[in-house]
Amino acid sequence: MKNDKGTHKAAVSRRDFMYGAGTAFAALTIIPSHVLGRAGRIPPSETIQVAGIGIGGVGSGQIQSISRQANTKIVALCDVDDVYAKKTYDNFPKARRYRDFREMLRVEDDKIDAVYCGTPDHSHAVITLAALRKGKHVCCVKPLTRTIHESRRVVEEAQKAKVATQVTASANSTEKGCRTCEMIWGGAIGDVREVHIWSNRPLWPQGMLRPPGSDPVPDTFDWDMWIGPAQMRPFKNEWPDDHLALKQLWSRRPRKAVYHPWNFRGWWDFGTGALGDMGCHYFNIPKRALKLGHPVGVSATASRVMPETAPLASIVTWEFPAREGMPPLKAVWYDGGLKPPRPSELEPGRNLPGESVLYVGDKGKMLGTRIIPEEKMEAYTPPPKTLQRRGGTWPEWAEAMRGGLPATCQFSWAGPLSEIVLLGNIALRTGKHLKWDGENMRFTNNSDANKYVKESYRSGWSL
Repeated sequence: MKNDKGTHKAAVSRRDFMYGAGTAFAALTIIPSHVLGRAGRIPPSETIQVAGIGIGGVGSGQIQSISRQANTKIVALCDVDDVYAKKTYDNFPKARRYRDFREMLRVEDDKIDAVYCGTPDHSHAVITLAALRKGKHVCCVKPLTRTIHESRRVVEEAQKAKVATQVTASANSTEKGCRTCEMIWGGAIGDVREVHIWSNRPLWPQGMLRPPGSDPVPDTFDWDMWIGPAQMRPFKNEWPDDHLALKQLWSRRPRKAVYHPWNFRGWWDFGTGALGDMGCHYFNIPKRALKLGHPVGVSATASRVMPETAPLASIVTWEFPAREGMPPLKAVWYDGGLKPPRPSELEPGRNLPGESVLYVGDKGKMLGTRIIPEEKMEAYTPPPKTLQRRGGTWPEWAEAMRGGLPATCQFSWAGPLSEIVLLGNIALRTGKHLKWDGENMRFTNNSDANKYVKESYRSGWSL
């Protein structure tokens, strides 16, 4: 049955019918593979039944991408905002609807194979853990979690569940990702001792104070469920037109929301700032190409540092030890319009792009997959293509669910990837140079910084 908002209080549903490959319509009942005792692996001939949680923002397009995979069906949708989720609800009118992900997982337990999580960062851990404990395949938007402790717990649970997992960081298995690895491993620029990574984010307000007062919560929006495990605060709808939070982004058509939709990213309680949003994308190829594990140190500098929000602009530096035949490495992140110094190797009139990666080696520099200057790239003989090129986020996840190769950004990879950016955020919040013991998940020179490794939840929420 549905309540007056169209969401489920209880669910009674029959399996949807499917088209058999190359056959006419057949009235076949589709049973999730875990019910049939196949350890969750789904044969190509059977339809993957997917539930989506958080489907109003980036989730809207990503749910569409999932639905386009062969023999994949979106059967249940969950969101706390009826208005924001309407587009997705309209695109999948037969999907059963929910407000509370816990109810959806309980009611749909024997009807779904996989769960997509597209919610704000602060609820990733509680949702992915709940789905993993139900034995579901899980795909989560990046970053995997908001804290390092959450990341470790999610990775541990995924290993126990033995299901197919994926995070939506830009794939390192594409032509670009594989070519970068082959060139660096082949010595194209010698030993790499520095990597510089930059983004044009944020595209949302950062460096602001919490607005005073409160606004009425719309009937179409569940503020308490949106807050989830974070500490409760009054609901505020939009920033005033003349507020600094919007003026600082005047040229980027900012959204006026204080927290939801979209602008959660700038608040430490809910998001992970520009570094958390884009760092997982841009670190994913360097992590593979440079074989990055735990850094041993991290420090940061930033503009307009506020206690509750990420800064307007930042530079973060990580120190990685020697690893697998590679020398110690300095990795530097820039955001808020900042970039590394212009390399002298760039041709006159050529500038650094708005977002990219610069590798600095003993024998030269690479901007993305191109050695600079261009004449040096033209004289270079690329190495053989030895790495397997794969289809990207959605095909990889679908392949893994059907028992094929694991996704390249499965949780065991994405957890450490997320930790790199989360360490950078802790350096931003403390303003200190931090020494990191990755194996024991603690800072060795600053006890105050350890409070950000594991943060408390509000009453009623836990991992």
